[in-house]
Amino acid sequence: MNWLNDNVNQLALLGAAAILILTIGISAKYFKDIKEGKSEGELKEENWDGIGEYKNNSPIGWSLAFIGTIIWGIWYWLAGYPLNAYSQIGEYNEEVAAHNARFESKWSNPTKEDLLGMGEGVYLVQCSPCHGIDATGIEGKAQDLTKRLLKESVLAVIEKGSAALGDNAMDGQGKFGYPMGEMPPGLVSGADAEAVAEYVANGLKGNQKGAEVYANACASCHGPDGTGMDGMSPNLKEYDDKIIQAVLEHGKQSVIGTMPSFKGMLTAVQQKAVATYIRSLSE
Repeated sequence: MNWLNDNVNQLALLGAAAILILTIGISAKYFKDIKEGKSEGELKEENWDGIGEYKNNSPIGWSLAFIGTIIWGIWYWLAGYPLNAYSQIGEYNEEVAAHNARFESKWSNPTKEDLLGMGEGVYLVQCSPCHGIDATGIEGKAQDLTKRLLKESVLAVIEKGSAALGDNAMDGQGKFGYPMGEMPPGLVSGADAEAVAEYVANGLKGNQKGAEVYANACASCHGPDGTGMDGMSPNLKEYDDKIIQAVLEHGKQSVIGTMPSFKGMLTAVQQKAVATYIRSLSE
């Protein structure tokens, strides 16, 4: 690309030429004034230690240069640079968008093996520093991803409910948008809460009392099998694509701090790959 076609270079040359011309012209004027100029005009009443000041108007050249600088500055920001100029950041963003489009096109129909390989690579780079290489959460410091839910987590949600589930819900942990909406607190308590929490944390297996409580209090939203009624509510048996994508998009409050949002950092197929890989950890 010809460097003269770059608006930034053109502006720089124009500014340099203007400064050079003004410098030469003003210098020549003042050298002439020093040699030939004489003080004249009406003195102001104020003086400092006998030193007065003439009531002279601002030089026309200086006034025009001042007004011209203001006009040029307004043009520079609104029409010149940066709104109408080459942007290195803009070029980078365009290249990233083009690359992501090619990437999505190439992996528009990935196999499960493709997703597992891709998901493992993303997980090891982006997720393992907190969740550990084996995804067990580094001694409880982050979520253990080899299990969908822990008994303690289920008990906490039963007690407090979950305000981050509805279509328009936002509680700082992310917008999940499940049509069933917010889960109210205190649906069950005491021994029933303990039993159903153990049942759910065990993958909806064992604990007959927990199965009975689940059928009466939970199955109407989460489904008899706990898979969430085709996305109507959270899947309690495994990390499905929807909940993984929501957490990656919006982040989540965790034990060791707030998990950051990965919005814009991972494409849709990469998010799906991470979900596929995480599900494989408990298989």
